[in-house]
Amino acid sequence: MPLVPPPFDPELAACLEQNKEVISPGLTPDEIGPAREEANADLLGLLDLTMDGAFTFEDRTVPGHEGAPEVSLLICRPTSGGTGTPLPVIYFVHGGGMVLGTNRAGVDGPLSWALEVGAVVVSVEYRLAPEHPYPAQIDDVYAGFRWTAAHAGEIGGDPARIVIAGSSAGGGLGAALALLLRDRQGPPAIGQLLMSPMLDDHNDTVSSRQMAGIGVWDRTANETAWTAVLGDRRGGPDVPPYASPARATDLSGLPPAFLDVGSAETFRDEVVAYASRIWQYGGDAELHVWPGGFHGFDTFAPDTALSRAARTTQLNWLTRLLNR
Repeated sequence: MPLVPPPFDPELAACLEQNKEVISPGLTPDEIGPAREEANADLLGLLDLTMDGAFTFEDRTVPGHEGAPEVSLLICRPTSGGTGTPLPVIYFVHGGGMVLGTNRAGVDGPLSWALEVGAVVVSVEYRLAPEHPYPAQIDDVYAGFRWTAAHAGEIGGDPARIVIAGSSAGGGLGAALALLLRDRQGPPAIGQLLMSPMLDDHNDTVSSRQMAGIGVWDRTANETAWTAVLGDRRGGPDVPPYASPARATDLSGLPPAFLDVGSAETFRDEVVAYASRIWQYGGDAELHVWPGGFHGFDTFAPDTALSRAARTTQLNWLTRLLNR
């Protein structure tokens, strides 16, 4: 079967063409450092964490997992006051292939949801590979979640209504966190909102081969990232599910999941397979495959019709979850 890539949505194709000098599909190990500098520079002065005064924010340092370094949390609380009733908490894990990013990256998405549903946002900063290979990332995400659950009352949150959310690598880490919380018996999350999650270190699906060299975050970038995290273990027999959630042999007992992905991106097949396996184990999952979407399209092209539809659908799922 020829590996012909699916077409991009016309609006998204135009965006890729207009930005082809700055949006590259690949990432090599030598490019990680410059990519970090560029991504961090892009955030400076562009992100209003208050959302025009709707939130106050603070950075808080909390203990790491079992002697690991401390973890930095960005905590954003609504300024509207209210009745004093504890609010739901969106615990956000940023993307960047586990090699890029900070707890500011992508947090505007959860803040926009929190503005609509009335929620506290906690965004965790985790150590990056290759300087810090597995399990540094999930250890930090787990430690931050445990602190958030234990101290939710201090930040106006409800420990019984914490939703895990993450995009790309953050979606994969969110899925791994849900597995870890299940296996370590808490503290519980009531849902997992996984946007284009990075789930499978094998990097050998049809979609990963279809999208090689085109779009955003292709097979080369994926190999670079997974190798940075796992080294020689990548693709081998002994990778644990807390590193690569697609490795999990049992997907029962997980909180309700929302998963979405573009039809024209590397992660398409692994995301569809993960949702299917949740259903096979009797779980609750909602899956959306956005036609013609490339990886991160709603971030790169937020004003397109497909991006607006994706954000509305994410918010609708979150609203229904919180109203159960």
